[in-house]
Amino acid sequence: MFDSLYLLLSTALLLAIISLFIVWRLWRVAASDLKESRSNNQSLSTRYGKMSEQFMPFISNYPWNPQDFRFIGSPIDGIQFENDKIVLIEFKTASSTFSKRQRAIRDQVESGFVEFKEFRLE
Repeated sequence: MFDSLYLLLSTALLLAIISLFIVWRLWRVAASDLKESRSNNQSLSTRYGKMSEQFMPFISNYPWNPQDFRFIGSPIDGIQFENDKIVLIEFKTASSTFSKRQRAIRDQVESGFVEFKEFRLE
């Protein structure tokens, strides 16, 4: 009697351990897939942003002549050359924000820490 009860409890415990292990493995695979999916979505969004930045000067409401825009890409998108000024341009969409480096550049421009230098190779 006790032997059959012991065998039944041992079997139940073994099945519970196996079930927990299977659930744990499925959870790990799902978590890994979710992380990879988020990474792929972020990567796709970044690639789309980098591609669309190159066409932004050609949209109808761009306030300057697109032929005078020079694309840089990083740390800012580009430079707009006007007759009376030079404008550093960073295109943003939706809720995107400046990076730390872009904020530092903006602050340096606003504080007047921008210079024009000539470098000659002799």
